[in-house]
Amino acid sequence: MLNTEQRAIIKATVPLLETGGEVLTTHFYKLMLSEYPEVRPLFNQAHQASGDQPRALANGVLMYARHIDKLEQLGGLVGQIINKHVALQILPEHYPIVGSCLLRAIEEVLGKEIATPEVIAAWGAAYGQLADILIGAEENLYKEKEQSAGGWRGAREFRLERRVQESSEIVSFYFAPVDGKPVLKAEPGQYIGVQLFIDGAEQRRNYSLSALCNGREYRISVKREAGGKVSSYLHDELMVGDTVQLFPPSGDFSLAASDKPLVLISGGVGITPTLAMLEAALQTQRPVHFIHCARNGAVHAFRDWVDDLAGKHPQLKRFYCYDEAGEGADAVGLLSQDLLGEWMPGGRDVDAYFLGPKGFMAAIKRHLKGLGVPEQQSRYEFFGPAAALE
Repeated sequence: MLNTEQRAIIKATVPLLETGGEVLTTHFYKLMLSEYPEVRPLFNQAHQASGDQPRALANGVLMYARHIDKLEQLGGLVGQIINKHVALQILPEHYPIVGSCLLRAIEEVLGKEIATPEVIAAWGAAYGQLADILIGAEENLYKEKEQSAGGWRGAREFRLERRVQESSEIVSFYFAPVDGKPVLKAEPGQYIGVQLFIDGAEQRRNYSLSALCNGREYRISVKREAGGKVSSYLHDELMVGDTVQLFPPSGDFSLAASDKPLVLISGGVGITPTLAMLEAALQTQRPVHFIHCARNGAVHAFRDWVDDLAGKHPQLKRFYCYDEAGEGADAVGLLSQDLLGEWMPGGRDVDAYFLGPKGFMAAIKRHLKGLGVPEQQSRYEFFGPAAALE
């Protein structure tokens, strides 16, 4: 437990984290990934190279320090971390590695004049408190998934049953368990952890489930990313009949029960979790406005499927916006606030869910606020490390 003096020390370091937190976390990752190869599969190296992962961790550490007296004010951040950890199978034995590297990074980046023994002791206690919170919550979630119908703990072997080309960039992969038993129900909007071995090296990734769970199989739909090791492997090498290891579905971003009109807004491959949400919503009577933005028709995945649903369900209205002029778009250019307002229901008491590239999500968040959608009814999630949508 943190004592009063240690809490004061943690709060006193907030200005340092505000100005130098990203330098500290970048050094932390350099230490950990070079000295502890066993944790490398838990981290997407592309996010390391872009700086997204260190930036996200720096923000998380800063938020923790700011709210050290009232951790409940961290809100949904803790839930997001717990679910991401469970999807990648972060285990208690990983925490001491992180803790020792974090304390070393604090000492080496800040220097011994600032990172005194008292400061290191305070941050050691603070990290220990956080680790205990996360380990306990994650164990509860592991148990829940293991004990639920169709559930399991750790890795489970699945076979690729079929693959479908959805656009010039996106392929869907349908996985069924090798043991033939039922699978854990996933909530619409959740993701699943995938464990692969590529060129002898382990890789782990989270992918949104792009279809409503039927109890027999899972579907993910993956965009080929330029230079992406895992996406290239899935597109080029994983064939029907091959097996992979999957971790149970996770994620706290899911479609909440409501009778309010639903607005689903996606950009690019951000469409994937909205597909399961759309399926679920159409089993009710709530109105649904489905808005998708893509570069052009060639990269627009699932258009025919959504169009078919719109023909069968009068409650569904769909709109498409392409960056480039071409056939099939309802509008060309960026999705403006005025255009979004035209495509939304008349009232603003709606539930809005949006996903896509960061710049896209930042714009949509501004647009929804400008249109009067209540902030607590405007929901989003990041595919990679979380960031501020400012």
